[in-house]
Amino acid sequence: MTRRGRVADTVPMQLRLDPEGASRHQQIYEALRAAILNGTLRVNDRLPSSRALADDLGVSRTTVLGAFARLLDDGYITGRSGAGTRVADVARAGGALHPRHGTLPVATAPPSELSQASQALFREGKWRYMPTQPVPFTVGIPALEVFPLATWTRLHARRWRLSGKELLLAGDPLGYAPLREAVAQYVATARGVRCTAEQVLIVNGATHAIDLCARMLVSAGDEVWLEDPCYSPARGIFAATGAALVDVPVDMDGLDVAAGRARAPNARLAFVTPSYQSPLGVTLSLERRHALLAWARDAGAWIVEDDYNGEYRYDTSPVPAMQGLDEHGRVLYIGSFSKSLAPAVRLGYLVLPPQLVAHFGRARMLLDRHSPVPEQAVLADFLGGGHFARHIRRTRAVHQERQRIFLSLAEKELGGLLTFNEAPAGMRLLGWLAPGLDDRAMAAEAERRGVVVEPMSKHLEVGSPRRGFMFGYASYNVTQTRAAMRVLAAVIRGSGA
Repeated sequence: MTRRGRVADTVPMQLRLDPEGASRHQQIYEALRAAILNGTLRVNDRLPSSRALADDLGVSRTTVLGAFARLLDDGYITGRSGAGTRVADVARAGGALHPRHGTLPVATAPPSELSQASQALFREGKWRYMPTQPVPFTVGIPALEVFPLATWTRLHARRWRLSGKELLLAGDPLGYAPLREAVAQYVATARGVRCTAEQVLIVNGATHAIDLCARMLVSAGDEVWLEDPCYSPARGIFAATGAALVDVPVDMDGLDVAAGRARAPNARLAFVTPSYQSPLGVTLSLERRHALLAWARDAGAWIVEDDYNGEYRYDTSPVPAMQGLDEHGRVLYIGSFSKSLAPAVRLGYLVLPPQLVAHFGRARMLLDRHSPVPEQAVLADFLGGGHFARHIRRTRAVHQERQRIFLSLAEKELGGLLTFNEAPAGMRLLGWLAPGLDDRAMAAEAERRGVVVEPMSKHLEVGSPRRGFMFGYASYNVTQTRAAMRVLAAVIRGSGA
């Protein structure tokens, strides 16, 4: 490449619009953004003029200018009079994975300056930064273009008109009463949860709920059952309490309750993801659900059931929550709207046994008072008006189709490098490498090239021979998915696979 940069005259040949896809403006933006992130377009490359690109694609120049304006605003390109439109140095401008949004500062404090609890949190939680933009293949992001923004905006304006200054007042630590009612009705009908609105505590997402459970129910030295492999943030949260973590193996029927009884029969708590195990994706069998509930009853233990993505089941109807089988008040049930609606909707719920409600409410008041009242009120209207149920039905179909497309593309682009299986639920897929390959080194190299994959070795027990990656697929179109797969394929082949 010359000092002045190449003229990217190949872009129009690579960019083809899908008449059945998103808006033309969106497709142009995403295709150029993907080309920049995967290195097809390099720093200082000059893009074709808006007029030339519009002519080649058969769209109006205004459409192309709109896509260019968004790329400029997001920091992917630069435009100066006489110099044309060029690819920006997005890494220097703030990181290719999240331009114009920055990252958290690098941690430089020695461990001695941190509490033992925080050291345990970071050591066991396997923390990583989530990009503020949807970058293939970040997990946990739904199809955001399907979000009913017009409906949400209308409900937001309507709620302010109806409630006015009432939304500015301090809220109930347990949550906005109409939202608690709506959640109780929803989980009863959709998830088989048995509760009243009085048992519902509104929280700032599932992780917040897990933290509350750990603070309230676990003391230093208490044994806690964790699935092996486990949702790593939960592992860090329970480690921060000083708990003795007990890894209980997971097989095709879910958590091995007999193994848990053998390893720690008097444990204080079990944290489980029974509907769609994180990260393996298996379902806890009915026999083992009853066995786990029997153990909790016998041991006087608590079960924290995280029902993330419980709504998204593709092969059958959604599996009912385990909480609905609980006859002795030992299950705390967690749900969240962050994955079903959008990551920025930091609202979720914790369904508590009746004897714990007052105690958790007092703790919430002391720790952070309550979740934002206006957002709770709008969400209550969204659920109560049937909009959430319709949104789930629509996104379930979209996510299933995107999984089908992902697997079809993976066969072409990653065949022989990764082995995939169709997932019956959720918004992610697992891709397994051949034995002996280093998934962490590959993930790090892929991230340097603008592609995010979560290495499975971070979640599996030490010494496990299995290696691979976790892929989010729900938020990415065909162009983004194919481009990111080609980057990852080059990384895997470059490692000697």
